[in-house]
Amino acid sequence: MGEVYPMPTVGDVFSDVRGGGRTMRVSYHENRQVVVISLWADALCRGSFQLPADEVGRLADLLSRIEPPAGAVPQPEPAGLPAPSPSPDQTGDVSRSALPAIGIPRVA
Repeated sequence: MGEVYPMPTVGDVFSDVRGGGRTMRVSYHENRQVVVISLWADALCRGSFQLPADEVGRLADLLSRIEPPAGAVPQPEPAGLPAPSPSPDQTGDVSRSALPAIGIPRVA
């Protein structure tokens, strides 16, 4: 198991427009001088990236140049409609339960 670090005091959580419990967590770890960006599916971390603190300005500059056109904000799905089941490409679940059921051939 990796090292356990104290909870950072600077951070935030962002929800994915696709829903399904997907979030991105961003936290600053001053003692290591890194910003950790992690991708989550509910309570399961799917991946992380450690950005050196001296690169934050470059990332912030890039993000500040993005201006979505008016009305381009994705709208949530209407209530009452069930969300479609995510594909294995989205979830990474390649267990047998994700495979289609194929009948056993009958032999005479």
